[in-house]
Amino acid sequence: MKESENKYRLLADNVSDVIFILDMNLNYTYISPSVKFLRGYEPEEALKQPAIKTLTPTSWDLARKTLSEVMELEKSEHPDIPISRTLQLEVNRKDGTTVWTEMKFSFIRNEDQQPVGILGVTRDITDRRRMEDELRESEEKYRTLFENAGEAIFVAQGGKLVFLNPKTAMLTGYSREEFASMPFVEFIYTDDRDMVMDRYLRRLNGENIPRQYSFRVIHKNGDVRWVELETVRINWKGKPATLNFMGDITNRKQTEEQLLASLEQLRRAVKTTIQVMGSAVESRDPYTAGHQIRSADLARAIATEMGLPQEKIDGIRMAGSIHDIGKLSIPAEILAKPTKLHEIEFSLIKEHARIGYEMLKDVESPWPLAEIVYQHHERLDGSGYPRHLKGEEICMEARIMAVADVVEAMASHRPYRPSLGIDAAMKEIEKNSGILYDPDVVDTCLRLFHEKGYQFD
Repeated sequence: MKESENKYRLLADNVSDVIFILDMNLNYTYISPSVKFLRGYEPEEALKQPAIKTLTPTSWDLARKTLSEVMELEKSEHPDIPISRTLQLEVNRKDGTTVWTEMKFSFIRNEDQQPVGILGVTRDITDRRRMEDELRESEEKYRTLFENAGEAIFVAQGGKLVFLNPKTAMLTGYSREEFASMPFVEFIYTDDRDMVMDRYLRRLNGENIPRQYSFRVIHKNGDVRWVELETVRINWKGKPATLNFMGDITNRKQTEEQLLASLEQLRRAVKTTIQVMGSAVESRDPYTAGHQIRSADLARAIATEMGLPQEKIDGIRMAGSIHDIGKLSIPAEILAKPTKLHEIEFSLIKEHARIGYEMLKDVESPWPLAEIVYQHHERLDGSGYPRHLKGEEICMEARIMAVADVVEAMASHRPYRPSLGIDAAMKEIEKNSGILYDPDVVDTCLRLFHEKGYQFD
């Protein structure tokens, strides 16, 4: 017995956890030496302390309450089977600080099964408790953000929404329970389902596709709403899934549609204005009117062949139709003069670019009509007019217009001379490519006539 007692005392005295025994008056009868590391007291000092001084008031109340509950349970259920409990209690240290512990205790009983003491084991869980508190605090922060986010946030897996915030339910009208039982494709607008499912499956397969796109969803009440989705591939509980952020953009879409309608209305108004201006030029000078139309068609063909955006192509076509509008201010006898112009007459002709700009600068338009008209006689080397602009100072639309204007003018009949022909026009722009005219524009124009079979109507 002595050898056995020594063996167990050796274990108790050297274990890192604190082992203690209390009598039924809650006085210590044994405390293992490891109490010094946990509380800073020597075992002899700790033995003399009442148990109530060991714990903070809140933890002491919890410990007493739990002891009473365990004792009652043992009496009412299985008095011969000891019940143990584990608690997290805050322990007082000698230096005035506290440390969180995990304490497990059970009653010690005599041969008659009467409780004669309490056996407890305590270990320091301060670090674990701190990490748990930090984790709990972090989780609470993210849950607050998740639950109160202004956009829908959800995880899609296996064709269903397996995790979602309240905004998702608000946006679609379906409850979390309904989402758990229905494929998410059911709340997508019919015409958009194939596109959304294709992107969803491709993303799950690891393809690199755009993260953000828009489509329509069907609210539970039947309303169709536009949404914008941003999605990333994740692993959810060990399986591929997508994390999605979805916002309602219905109002934005409606505003965009209204703006597009207004823009189209403005385009029609500008086209009408241009047609009126063109008619005014034609009624006064049929040569100028025909020249504008043919130049505009060639400029549009060049811009299209160069791959310019449709917006620029439309602007070039519109500006080309009225690029000589400033000639309305020039006396008709000068415009139709069948002989060589005097220097002062040519000076008046050269004013048409500036006058055209003045006529158009206050016209509301989606295109820079006034600037194109202003610059269509400028040349890369600065020898053009009226502002002697050079190189990149001249907008691309005007550089295209300049080549189309020269080619049409040389290829057409004029009151003061017969047509010089297409070949002469081609030689002119080719000879001065990179000097007077933009080389890319020249190459494109040459290709249209030599390879694509372009002809003036």
